[in-house]
Amino acid sequence: MEKELTRQTVDPKYTWDLKRIYENDEAWEKAFAQVAADSKAFASRAGTLSEGREKVLETLKAMYAIDEEISTLYVYAMMRYNEDSTDAKYQALMSRAGTLASEVNARTSFLTPELLSLKEGELEAMAEDPAFCEYDVFLRDVLRTKPHTLSAGEEQLLAMSQEIAGVPGNAYSMLNDADLDLGKTRGEDGEKVKLTDARFLSFLSSSNRAVRKNAYVNMMNGYNKMGNTIASIYDGQVKADIFESRARKFDNCRQAALYPDQVDESVYDSLIDAVHGGVDTLCEYLKIRQKQLGVGKLHMYDLYTEVDNGFDIKLDVEDAFKVFLDAVAPLGEDYVKEASRALPERWIDVYETKNKRSGAYCCGNAYRTTPYVLLNHKKTYDGLSTLCHEMGHAMHSFYSNKTQPYAKADYTIFVAEVASTCNEILLAEHLRKKYADNNQAQIALIGNILEHFRTTVFRQTMFAEFEHKAHRMAEEGKGLTRDSLSEMYYDLNKLYYGGACKVDKEVAWEWMRIPHFYTPFYVYKYATGFCAAVTLARNILSGDPEKIKAYRKFLTLGASMPPIEELKVAGVDMSTPQPVCEALDYFAELIMEYKRLLDEEK
Repeated sequence: MEKELTRQTVDPKYTWDLKRIYENDEAWEKAFAQVAADSKAFASRAGTLSEGREKVLETLKAMYAIDEEISTLYVYAMMRYNEDSTDAKYQALMSRAGTLASEVNARTSFLTPELLSLKEGELEAMAEDPAFCEYDVFLRDVLRTKPHTLSAGEEQLLAMSQEIAGVPGNAYSMLNDADLDLGKTRGEDGEKVKLTDARFLSFLSSSNRAVRKNAYVNMMNGYNKMGNTIASIYDGQVKADIFESRARKFDNCRQAALYPDQVDESVYDSLIDAVHGGVDTLCEYLKIRQKQLGVGKLHMYDLYTEVDNGFDIKLDVEDAFKVFLDAVAPLGEDYVKEASRALPERWIDVYETKNKRSGAYCCGNAYRTTPYVLLNHKKTYDGLSTLCHEMGHAMHSFYSNKTQPYAKADYTIFVAEVASTCNEILLAEHLRKKYADNNQAQIALIGNILEHFRTTVFRQTMFAEFEHKAHRMAEEGKGLTRDSLSEMYYDLNKLYYGGACKVDKEVAWEWMRIPHFYTPFYVYKYATGFCAAVTLARNILSGDPEKIKAYRKFLTLGASMPPIEELKVAGVDMSTPQPVCEALDYFAELIMEYKRLLDEEK
C-alpha cells in the first residue's frame, strides 16, 4: 500500500493554484470586508426601484457584482477546506463565507418582490431592452417565479433561514470527511490498513474476494455505528427541504427542486419508469459478470470487481491526461488546445492527501479565473475516466464563462452532467477504436462502459427513487429513522439487483455514505445527463460537422436558456422519454457484443 501523502509531501505541480483567485488569505479577508460593506450599502436601495429603469439597471449591476465576489469568497474557502478537512482555519473561513452569503441574501431579498410590484408590463419591457441584455434571463425568471415569491419581509426571513437550512449538509460533511473513523481493513498483502472513502473502491476492485468482502462489511458497519446520528442529520435536511417548499407554495419538495431548472416532475417519473423497464437487462449483464468472476452467487461486494482478462490500463496522471486530449480530439483543435492548459497551469488537485475531501468534482464558480478540478487520482481505468469526466465539467465552465456575462454563465445542474459524461463515452469509444483488433481490450473497454452505465443510470436512478420516497415519507408525516430509511433502501436494492445478486444485509446502510443526498434531488441528473450524452457522443463521433458545431454551441450557453432548450440546441430532447429509451437500447446492444466477445474468447 502506498504511503499516505500530505499537503507538505505532495509535489506542488500536482496541486491546484488557488492564488489565481486570491493571492493569500489576507487578500481574501480584504475582499470579505469589501463585500460586507457593499452588501450593507445595497440594502439602502430598497424602495427605490420605482424611480425608473436606470435605477433598476444600476441595482442589478451592483447585486451581481456582490454575488460574483461572494461566490468567489466561498469557493476559495471551500477548496482550501477540501485540501484538509481538519484545518480549523479554513473551516472558519468557509463558515464565515456561508454566513456572509446568508446576510447578502437577506439584504438583497427585497429585489424580487419590489420588481414584481412595478407597473404591469414594465419587467417584460426591460427584458427586451438591449440595455438589460445581461439580465434578461433573471428578469424573465422573476416573472416566472411570481406565484412562488413572497412579500419583501417574508423573503427576507426566508433568506435569513438559509444558513440554518445548510446545517445538516455541513454537519454531515464534517462527520464524513473529518470525524468518522472507519477503522482498518486487510489489503491484498494481508496487512491492515486504514479504511477511507477514497480507498474503498480500490478494495472493492480487488481480485481477492476476501479483501473486497471485508472492506465492504467494515465500511458499511462503520457507517451503521453512526446510523442514528446520520439519520437524524438527514431528517434535518429533509425537514429543511419541506419548510422551503411549503413556504414557497409548492405542492412538494421535488416540484420545488425541479422548478428552477424548468423541468417537469414527469421527466423524473419517466426516468424511473424507463429504468425499471431495463432492470431485466441489468440482471442479464450481472449474470454475465457472475460467470466471469466464477462465483456461485454474485454479492453486493462483487459488483465493482475488476475482471483480469490480460488487458490493463494503468496510467499516471501525465499519461492519463494525454489520453484524455486524444479522446476529445473530435471536438476540434481549439478545444484540445484550451483543455491542454489544465494540468501545466495547475487547474487540478491530483492526488489523495491526508484529510483531503474524497471523490472528485469541478468548480467553475470562480468566474474570473480558470475552472478548478479536485481528483483523488488512481492508476486505473476509473481514474482515467474520472479525469475525463471532470475535465468535461471544466471545459463546459471554461466556455460558458468565456462566452456569457456573469449573470448568465452558471449553467444549471440539469445540464451539468452532460458534457462530463459525454467525455467519458468519447474516451471509451476512442480506446475501442485504438484497440479494435484486440478482443481482450474490447472486452475490458465494453465492460467499463457497461459498468459506467450501471453506476450512472441504474444506480443514480435508484438513489433518485430513494430520495423521492424519503421526502414523500416525511411529507406524509412518517418518521425518517435509521430503520425506516435502511429498510426502504434495502428494498430498492432488491428491486434493482435482486434478480441477479444476493442482496447482502449490509447494503441497507449504504445510503448513509452518499453525500449527494444533502443536495436535494440532484442525483437524477446524473442519469438523465448520461442518457443525453449517449446521443450527443454518437453525434460527435459521426463526424457530422453540424452536429459537432451544435454540441460546441451548447457548451457556450451557460444559463442563457432553459436547460431543456439548451439540450435541444445540442441535439437531444430530454422533455421526452426517447433519449432514456435510446440509451437503454445502447446498453442492451453493448451487452450482446460483450457476450459475443466473451464466447469467442472461450
